[in-house]
Amino acid sequence: MNEADALDIVQYAIWTVLTAAGPAVAAAMLVGIIIALIQALTQIQEITLTFVPKIVAILLVVAFTGPFMGAQISAFTNVIFERIETGF
Repeated sequence: MNEADALDIVQYAIWTVLTAAGPAVAAAMLVGIIIALIQALTQIQEITLTFVPKIVAILLVVAFTGPFMGAQISAFTNVIFERIETGF
């Protein structure tokens, strides 16, 4: 294994993490922005108000996109195992 192989594996691993975690992070960001706007409009500055909606949104998104996340991680694992099997 040379530097190019290692860089390729790291790049694929980072891409897998981004695509698997992307939906949950996007949902958390969207809910956070909506709650921040509501807090700014109503002038309710309760810090704990943002946590419950974000957690619920993340759990719902993970429940619906779980198969997609699992497929991404499984594809990455299969590629790594194939590279190990063939000697990179």
